[in-house]
Amino acid sequence: MNNEITYSKDIMIVSETNMKGIILYANEDFCNIAGYSKNELIGQPHNILRHSDMPKAAFKDLWEHVKADKLWNGIVKNRAKNGDYYWVNATVFGVVKKDGEKRLISVRVKPTKEEVDFAIELYKTLD
Repeated sequence: MNNEITYSKDIMIVSETNMKGIILYANEDFCNIAGYSKNELIGQPHNILRHSDMPKAAFKDLWEHVKADKLWNGIVKNRAKNGDYYWVNATVFGVVKKDGEKRLISVRVKPTKEEVDFAIELYKTLD
């Protein structure tokens, strides 16, 4: 395994989590690319997708941003269920539901080759 999953630039991967990163919603594109059913994703921590090549510093930065009510954007390498990987240009932001509960929305699209190349070089410098 460990092959790159490629997908169309028209794909939009969307998920919603609680503030602990537990997946509450996953759209069909998310399921199709990651290789999980909705039932397998709902209730799981979002880091089920964390690829070992991703530095912890990237996710530390993400959590610092969203906890401060700031939008976060970055290029992320994710791991699919079968061990293959895929790159996303991720935007994560907080929303407040009618009941006052805060949630995180993540919208991911296909990054450009230049964005991936830049991220690979940057991540070599991070822990």
